[in-house]
Amino acid sequence: MRSLADLKPLARELAAARLAAEAERERLAAAMRLAEQERRVFELTVGPVTPLRRVDRVLHDLEQPAPEPRQREADERAVLLQALSDEIDIESLLETDETLSFRREGISLEVVRKLRRGHWALQGQLDLHGLRRDAAREALSHFVHDSSRRGLRCVRVVHGKGHGSPGREPVLKGRVRRWLVQKNEVLAFVQARASDGGAGALIVLLTGTA
Repeated sequence: MRSLADLKPLARELAAARLAAEAERERLAAAMRLAEQERRVFELTVGPVTPLRRVDRVLHDLEQPAPEPRQREADERAVLLQALSDEIDIESLLETDETLSFRREGISLEVVRKLRRGHWALQGQLDLHGLRRDAAREALSHFVHDSSRRGLRCVRVVHGKGHGSPGREPVLKGRVRRWLVQKNEVLAFVQARASDGGAGALIVLLTGTA
């Protein structure tokens, strides 16, 4: 058997081991508390929070945008850029009345009479006053095409009476008639009534009304 003197060093070693174990436990506990605080740092910063009340939600499927007809639009732009001829002879196409009205083949005289009487409400207007020939031609082409595309059926084109032109002649009057005859969207046109511009304007019927 060991003597008491021999057991003293052993007792010291056991006490030191217990102290070391307790110190390690304290270190681990402190590390865990610090980790928990770091994990909850936002919650500890803002304080207690109340969860939002949960409500039922309906998620809608977003409709895909329609594909853009880029090639068709490019073709249409190319058509619009083609210059309308100033040289075309339209005398045989115009009605032999005092206003030189026009109606495309298949359009009855009654349609022209209705157009002259203002049967259809005016839905759009283009004023060519102050425009040079090329600008007026392009503006008219775009206007007729765009109006027909938007579903407009009866429009007015103001070309002027020529009061401000050299010789007081309506420079655009004859040209506008030539250009309109060449547009497939145009079914008929007549000189406007006095209240709508008289000899300085045309009332144009576009595809779809007749």
